[in-house]
Amino acid sequence: MPDLDFPYHFSGLGRTATTDRDDHIRDLIQQVLFTAPGERVMRPDFGAGLLSLVFEPNSTTLAAATQMLVQSALQLNLSHLIAVHSVDVRNDDAALRVDVTYSVLLDRTTHSASFTAPGGAP
Repeated sequence: MPDLDFPYHFSGLGRTATTDRDDHIRDLIQQVLFTAPGERVMRPDFGAGLLSLVFEPNSTTLAAATQMLVQSALQLNLSHLIAVHSVDVRNDDAALRVDVTYSVLLDRTTHSASFTAPGGAP
């Protein structure tokens, strides 16, 4: 059974767009990273809140703290679907780049995904 694609949109046939399992899991990781804790109803601990970093100075200290935040948020919210192998956070000029390496528990395939959050003042 196909999963809904994120963000929600319509397919070329005018139906709700669907996606395969691997893309759906990547979408779920993106939702965890960019959802602020407390934003979801009945799930106050869901999310890592990377979008709140827009107003923080981009530094190596921020990158290190973000690495721990992302790792714990993914383990807390998606441990039933994935096993996180590594989280690498780098500050690239005016953006914070998060690279996640994980395995899908269902078939043990390993994947990597990159996400970028806008950064604040240098």
